[in-house]
This record gives sequence, structure tokens and C-alpha cells, in this order.
Amino acid sequence: MAITDIKQFSHLTAADIEALGRELDTIRRDVEESRGVRDARYIRNTIRLQRYLEAAGRVTLLASKYRPAWLAGTALLSVAKIIENMEISHNVSHGQWDWMNDPEIHSAFWEWDQVGPSPQWKRAHNYSHHTYTNIVGMDDDIGFGILRMTRDEEWRPINLIQPIANVLLAATFEWGIALHDLDKQKELMGVDPMQLLSEPNKEFFGKVARQASKDFVIYPALTGPAWKSTLTANATANLVRNLWAYAVIFCGHFPDGAEKFTVEHFENETRAEWYLRQMLGSANFESGPVMAFMSGNLSYQIEHHLFPDLPSNRYAEISVRVRALCDKYDLPYTTGSIGKQYMLAFRTIHKLALPDRFLKRTADDAPETSSEHRFAHLTETMNALRIDSATGQHRGLRSAMNEAKAALKEKKAEAKAALKEQKAKGKAALDEQKAKGKAALDGQRARGLRRFRRV
Repeated sequence: MAITDIKQFSHLTAADIEALGRELDTIRRDVEESRGVRDARYIRNTIRLQRYLEAAGRVTLLASKYRPAWLAGTALLSVAKIIENMEISHNVSHGQWDWMNDPEIHSAFWEWDQVGPSPQWKRAHNYSHHTYTNIVGMDDDIGFGILRMTRDEEWRPINLIQPIANVLLAATFEWGIALHDLDKQKELMGVDPMQLLSEPNKEFFGKVARQASKDFVIYPALTGPAWKSTLTANATANLVRNLWAYAVIFCGHFPDGAEKFTVEHFENETRAEWYLRQMLGSANFESGPVMAFMSGNLSYQIEHHLFPDLPSNRYAEISVRVRALCDKYDLPYTTGSIGKQYMLAFRTIHKLALPDRFLKRTADDAPETSSEHRFAHLTETMNALRIDSATGQHRGLRSAMNEAKAALKEKKAEAKAALKEQKAKGKAALDEQKAKGKAALDGQRARGLRRFRRV
């Protein structure tokens, strides 16, 4: 089951968690007070770069009937679409740049370059996902209603095809997100899903029509005789953007260590516990400046979930302070290479396609799903909230996880040794039985030979 008691799971007292919350509030305040010219210059330069790249791609595609021009134009357009989607639109729509009071770069007016309307995405994502992050039954972004990503969700026969559904979701990620947001908008407004002419449907299909016209009619038509190759270039750039966005999102939400929570926990959650839930429910992946930029700085997913409305270009410096807090309170800071993080999510997708009876670990102690009960088998001393008397450091969740892993490893080693011993005893018994059988057969042959000789 998911985490119900975050204090017990994190091995922190209520006072510890409140102190952690105050330190995170200090980080927020420091960044808010230091926002200024360099941040404004960053986002304006990013928008300028994206527009130059897109313009260069569009111009290059005028000669897209020639393969080198098609490849170059498609590459430029793909990079432009990724930057627009990840570093600009996602972050602008979170209100990260609203403090500038620039109507061109404001969450209330920005519309992004994909099929879903920005207002629907903001209601489903900014509100539902970032408020109820990883709360089973409240956060629809856990698997996006398509994939089973935790054992807390009951297995259904349709989950058997989720490896295929995952491939389709990756290729059509903008559509998956848009349809998911449309359903959430209807739910929030209390609109009948079968009402075809509802306001959410009108908003959605209007945006789809504008987007399809731009990518698959207007821009191809502007290239004249090269319209077919331009159309395929646009489709390819959209596909590249979809695959990249999908990979980044899955690396931040579904690797091992991105914990899930119950509704019971949320009902009495404090602001400090909300911070802690964001820290435990998110995952980063390692990145340099270019990778961070191309991911919309969502390689710092933990920092983004802690401070979704702070400028993304500040996440790298924020991460240094968040890591220090994790060390201070002995909390895990879940990160790894982008390849590792995705493969962990990929494993979960395929593993949870199967019924639970085929899975070895329990719902309280599985790599992708755990709860405070995973520590129940530890001794009272190991499972207690404590501070190291020698160093004054907290001995909390990270230490408990290491101890639990060591205990599990020891248990496996004992089971392996017991199995080996059982096999050895079985082999010894079999060898003894064979020896007795051989001795009996030899005796029988000897007696038969003596009778034969007498005759």
C-alpha cells in the first residue's frame, strides 16, 4: 500500500518536519527576493533563441525536397519545438515569470505549440497534479489513466497490453496529455462527458483545428512544391518533441524512489508535510547545462515540485541547498542517469502489466511502491527516530532504507544458503540411496554368481 503516515515513513518527528518546512520556506524567500534582471534576460533570450531556431528550420524546409535540407530543417524544428514545449511553455504556464508583469510572458495569456489548450492543461496539471502529487486516487498523472504504475491500483486484464499502450503514449504524448486534461476539465466543471457541444469540447477542438492547420496545411503550403516533404518534416518534429517530453516526464515521476501516498495522509497534511511529499514523490536525473536546458530544467524534478512557480533557471542552485537538507535530515535525494531512471520506469510498466500473484515483492516493500510497513521487520533500535550521539546527525529514512536493503540482502543470502544446504542434503541422500542400491545390486550379482558356480 502507499504511504499513510509520512512521519513514520520518513523517520522524522513532527518537529523535524516543521523545521524542514521552515528551511524550504527560506529557500523560496531567498529566490523570490533575488529575482531580477538576469532572470528576465534569461527567459527573453530563450524565447528569442527558440524563434530563431524555428525560423531557420522553416526557411531550410523551403528546400526540403532535397534530403540534406530536410534533415537539417527537421532537426532545427525539432529542437525549437522541444525548447518551446519544455523550457518556455511549461514553465511560463506555471507562472514562473508572472513577477515580470510582462503580458507576453505571463501564464494568463501564453498558449503553447501543441494540441491541448493551455487553460485546460493548467487546471489539470498546475492544480490537480501539483496539489495532490502522487496521492493514489487523487492524482490522475499516476499513469495518466492509461498505465498501472503502482500496486495500489487494482490489476485489470487491460493492463496486459500496457507495454503496447506505453509505446503509443510516447509517440502521441501531446495527444495523451491533451485528452487527459480534457477529461479532467469536464470532471472539474461537472460536464457530462457525452455532451458533444460542451465548452471544454469547443475549446479543445478549436485548438486542435488551429494546431493541425498550422503544422499540416499552412506551413507545408508555404513551401510550394516541397509541401509533402515539409509535411513529413513537421510530423517528424512533433514526434521527436513527443518522445523527448515523454522520456523527461517519466524519468521525473516513475523511477524507483518516487513514492506514492494515500488519501488518509493528505486529509491532515501540513504545509511542511506537503513539502516532504514533493521531495519523496519526485526524482531527478543527472544533467549538465545543455541537458537541463533541453529538459526545461525538469532534470531537477524534485526542485520543480517543491517550487513549481520559481524560475526554472534557478533550479540548479536550489538543488545544492535541497541536497544539503536531505543530508541534514538523512532523507534520500533520488537521482541517477537519464538512462537508468527511464529503465527503472520502463521495468515498472512491464512488471505491473502482470497480476500481483506473479510479482515477488509485497505492496509495502516493492521498488516502485512502498510504505511505512516496509520497516516493520527491522529491530526497534533500527526502526526508531534517532540522532547519532557522536555526530549529532539525524539517522532517518536514508539510513533506514540502507538497513532495510541490507536486511533484505541478508534474508536472501540466508534463503539462498538454506536452499543450497537443502540441495546438498538432497544430493547426499540421493548419493547414499544410489550407493545402497549399488551395494545391494552388487551383492545380488555375487550371490547369483556363486549359485551359478555351484550348479
